[in-house]
Amino acid sequence: MSASTDNPSTNLFVPALGSLYAALHITSETILRAVTGIFLTIHGSGKITDPLGAAEMVEGLGFYPGAFWSVLLACTEFFGGIFIAIGLLTRPAAFAGMFVLLVTVWFHWVTRGEGFSGAEKSLLWAAILFFIVIRGGNRQSVDARIGKAF
Repeated sequence: MSASTDNPSTNLFVPALGSLYAALHITSETILRAVTGIFLTIHGSGKITDPLGAAEMVEGLGFYPGAFWSVLLACTEFFGGIFIAIGLLTRPAAFAGMFVLLVTVWFHWVTRGEGFSGAEKSLLWAAILFFIVIRGGNRQSVDARIGKAF
């Protein structure tokens, strides 16, 4: 933990804000996790209705057989997003999502030659998912309710 989270008023330009930051620490983390999961679920909703629809695309990236990887991609985005949002199996779901996003970084940066500008959103999403992998579901999650987490 940083000095500012150990003691809410340590090293802050406006020490009075320390108690606000401390009070919202867990809630803000939960909001980030829930929004990330909801957005990933929305993004994956089109794929889950046609789970084989990305088979040709994933084979184009070198993932064979495309039918297997397309279904796995659809499930990772849709169901993984739900799991992240509610905080169930949070770390494995976030790790799988992060892997998918890192593949999209490769796709945009290298395969399509778009560089940073093409991979920028995927990098940001991968970083958010990395944060969730490391932090887990926190105390406002299904993982915490059942008392088990990865």
